[in-house]
Amino acid sequence: MEYTYLVLMKKNTIKAYKMKRLNILAINVLFLLVGFFGTAFGQNTSNYDYVKAFDPAFYQKNGTEYRSASGEPGPKYWQNKASYRISARLNDDTREITATVKMDYTNNSPNKLDFLWMQLEQNMFKDNSIGNAIIPLTNSRYGAKGEEFDGGYKIKSVKVAGVDVKYLITDARMQVYLPEVLNPNGGRLQMTIEYSYIVPQYGSDRTGILDARNGKIFAIAQWYPRVAVYDDVMGWNTVPYTGPGEFYLEYGDIDVDITVPSNHFVVLGGELLNPEEVLSPAQQERWKEAKTSDQTVIIRTAQEAAQAFANKDGKYVTWKYRLENTRDVAWATSSSFIIDGARINLQGGKTALAMSAYPQESSGGNAWERSTEYVKASIENYSKRWFNYPYPVAVNVASNVGGMEYPAIVFCNARSRGQALWDVTDHEFGHIWFPMIVGSNERLHAWMDEGFNMFLNDLSTQDFNNGEYYEGPQDANNLALSLTNPILEPVMTAPSGMNERNIGVLAYYKPAFGLKLLREVILGPERFDLALKTYINNWAYKHPTPDDFFHTIENVSGDNLAWFWRGWFQNNWRLDQAVTRVINNGSGAIITIDNLEQLPMPVIVEVTTRSGKTDRLTLPVEIWERNKSWTFQFDADEEIIKVQLDPDKVLPDFNPGNNRWTK
Repeated sequence: MEYTYLVLMKKNTIKAYKMKRLNILAINVLFLLVGFFGTAFGQNTSNYDYVKAFDPAFYQKNGTEYRSASGEPGPKYWQNKASYRISARLNDDTREITATVKMDYTNNSPNKLDFLWMQLEQNMFKDNSIGNAIIPLTNSRYGAKGEEFDGGYKIKSVKVAGVDVKYLITDARMQVYLPEVLNPNGGRLQMTIEYSYIVPQYGSDRTGILDARNGKIFAIAQWYPRVAVYDDVMGWNTVPYTGPGEFYLEYGDIDVDITVPSNHFVVLGGELLNPEEVLSPAQQERWKEAKTSDQTVIIRTAQEAAQAFANKDGKYVTWKYRLENTRDVAWATSSSFIIDGARINLQGGKTALAMSAYPQESSGGNAWERSTEYVKASIENYSKRWFNYPYPVAVNVASNVGGMEYPAIVFCNARSRGQALWDVTDHEFGHIWFPMIVGSNERLHAWMDEGFNMFLNDLSTQDFNNGEYYEGPQDANNLALSLTNPILEPVMTAPSGMNERNIGVLAYYKPAFGLKLLREVILGPERFDLALKTYINNWAYKHPTPDDFFHTIENVSGDNLAWFWRGWFQNNWRLDQAVTRVINNGSGAIITIDNLEQLPMPVIVEVTTRSGKTDRLTLPVEIWERNKSWTFQFDADEEIIKVQLDPDKVLPDFNPGNNRWTK
């Protein structure tokens, strides 16, 4: 999901950095006065505790038959399965969706089930919901902004095997009491729910309605009751939907029939089953052409969209879609859609169809007319680097949603253009890998999808169109002021427990930068890429936990990284390395460095000699395993005049003013 506070964070970082520079200048002046006649800095007090940092007891439990200590699913790993058949009808005048959902549920657990828990996320938009109750008065992205309406589900009936059953709705959850026990190890049932709800104009930046010139755009998500995950970690995962935490869902196949006004065009993340019933002959031919073209092909023109809007006839038509092995489904519909597409080239000779759906006013001036180009490039990149794209289509929808991801379809802001449109498109489609393929629990661990995805986005942006939108490497010293600000909660805090203004840093930027550190500084690209690809392959269409990720990276890379997980993810520790003494001798210099804060890191040292020659040395993080201060000999055949730590500013050292010594 795109996060609106990211831009604000960048601005605040710059402001904080300017303030910090003033302090650093003052410190440097003090050092100059104190050390005018010598080569040593004044003594620094260290907050570093190497026993705590390198405590080997990071993991709280051993591997089990369900989850191996190697990070792989265990030999008896299980998860339940939920497939859905949904028939829905949209009244675009009243904004009401009426629907029937039939769920086929398989209990693969070793436990019998007396009841099921269902997620009713639309109930967040009820006046008396928990989500509405905790929305702050300040500007928040959550809730239904700027309107009062009759929100939430109206449940008309709940049946199991055709028989009405008792149920209890509590906020955004529904407990359904089964007429008989659902047996373990493969027991199955079918549940049918009839319901309706009013689509919010702006639903927590994840679903909503955009007023467009040729008809409203309905971006429809969290639109049917979905079974909660029952797993070996928590049993029933019933944390309520309140806005900040996203979703945790079971996998299965989903068939959808959507009935809409006949002048609408429906896009859904899945295979269109009845194109001959809903597309004109010309559109069917263009659709086929797009599937084989590396260039964008217009499937539904601006003129056709304008004619459709003008020719509303009061009739309805049904669109039929299917998506297999998916955890969710979303869709969008409008009379105003221009539709275009192009072929996505995948690994192993496979292909998919990139599509974009947008109104006429979103086209032109380096805007949505390039959307399909972006979709195609993004998915081809991730498929080549990490894991093949699994769906038949990839649809980008222009809407009033800032950026939100679903299997095979995403919603992005209709006003985005240029780099902003590339960034949001690439980000939302990166979510296909995390969490659509690797199905982590977003409700509790937002960093396992948002942060991982942002890491992928940085590499993808470097590659796109010879770096058209790549802004170059970031100054990690500067970033550290925001990423390790003492007011932040730890990354592993659940998103519902984070101050809303901190979510952009903690769920997105900080974990993404942590993976960048692992890849570029700690492990190197070859070891890290293999470890991440192993994690994706092992947990594709499954439910990993943080420990499963940590174990995988360690086992594949061969490094014990407890110090890193503990400092960067589990705690909000800071890094401050300092050059504290340099003594020239006949064969170079004896250099002393201190670790002044709680986070250890490798040390990158650049040394300059009298003739201007520079040389570098990297010291492993293990020098801090039992030391707060480290002294080493640097060999040189002439006098050393400068020592610089972290010369390329790749480490999150929030106080770079003590990283340099000069003669």
